[in-house]
Amino acid sequence: MPQINTGDFKKGVKVILDGEPFEMLECNFVKPGKGQALYKTRLRNLLKGTILDRTYKSGDSLEAADVHRSEGQYLYRDANGYVFMDNETFEQHTLSEDLCGDAMRFLKEGTVVNVLYWNQQPIGMTPPGQVVLEVIYTEPAARGNTATNVTKPAKLETGAEVQVPAFINEGDKLKIDVENGSYIERVRD
Repeated sequence: MPQINTGDFKKGVKVILDGEPFEMLECNFVKPGKGQALYKTRLRNLLKGTILDRTYKSGDSLEAADVHRSEGQYLYRDANGYVFMDNETFEQHTLSEDLCGDAMRFLKEGTVVNVLYWNQQPIGMTPPGQVVLEVIYTEPAARGNTATNVTKPAKLETGAEVQVPAFINEGDKLKIDVENGSYIERVRD
């Protein structure tokens, strides 16, 4: 594998530490009055999500990680996890619930996502920032309840539940923020 020298360290660089892939979140160059220059880095483990702080001397190098993203499509859920298809090679890969995270409750079959690969194996998935889902059940609004910011629970077509404004009805299509699971707006057809 190619080596990455400290002079090439920057945000977004992917390296191997202790046999696992890490992404550099930040890198600060420090030149003390005496001695060698230092590179203070913050790294996120791409398999576990943990964050490390490491300092390297000028002239050090790390092994580059064979990590890339590819567009994929969520196909279905099976006993082993969630099945995704790579849109370039049409290969199907299964990711466990732990790797996919909480965002899966907002994804319909056929949703396009970014799949993260390390050594040709999928290790993670990034969902779209927002999705449009239909409300399949919500209580009718209480008559005369005109106070501002009144919310009620609504069940979406994927089975997820979100808090929505009182004027939302069954059959409405809503734009949902996938990261925090919140209502953004009602979508008109």
